[in-house]
Amino acid sequence: MARRGGDEEFYLRYYVGHKGKFGHEFLEFEFRPDGKLRYANNSNYKNDTMIRKEIFVSPAVVREARRIIEASEVMKEDDRNWPVPNHIGRQELEIVLGNEHISFTTAKIGSLVDVQASRDPEGLRIFYYLVQDLKCFVFSLISLHFKIKPIQS
Repeated sequence: MARRGGDEEFYLRYYVGHKGKFGHEFLEFEFRPDGKLRYANNSNYKNDTMIRKEIFVSPAVVREARRIIEASEVMKEDDRNWPVPNHIGRQELEIVLGNEHISFTTAKIGSLVDVQASRDPEGLRIFYYLVQDLKCFVFSLISLHFKIKPIQS
C-alpha cells in the first residue's frame, strides 16, 4: 500500500448493512492508500437509488482520520466477545495502520444499551464511538465536496 498523509501505511474501510424486505441496504466508506475516499449508501426504501461518491482527500485529511483512530485506541481491542452478526445486520471495520492490520465484525448496534448488554462493554463502547466519529467525519467531507446548488429561477 502506498504511503500518504503520514510516514506509515494507512487504509480504512467501514461497512454496516443488512438484507431485509427492501433488499441489501448498506452504508460503506473507505479511505484508500492513494487518498481516495469512496462512499456508498444503498437503500431501496421507497425506491431510493444507490448513492456513490468518490473524492480525493488531502494528506491533512488522511492524517486526521489516522489521528481519530489512534486517539480511540481501537487497535488494542479484540472483537471476540462482541455480538455476532445476525438477521438485524452486521458491521465491519478494517484498518491498516503502519504494520498493524485489524478487522472487526459485529452485529449492528442500535444504542448504548446494546453496548452495555454485551460481554465486552468497554471494548464495544470504543468501537461504537469511533464509528460515530468516523461517520461524522466522512459525512462532513462528502457534504463539503458535493454541495447542492440552489435552483435558479
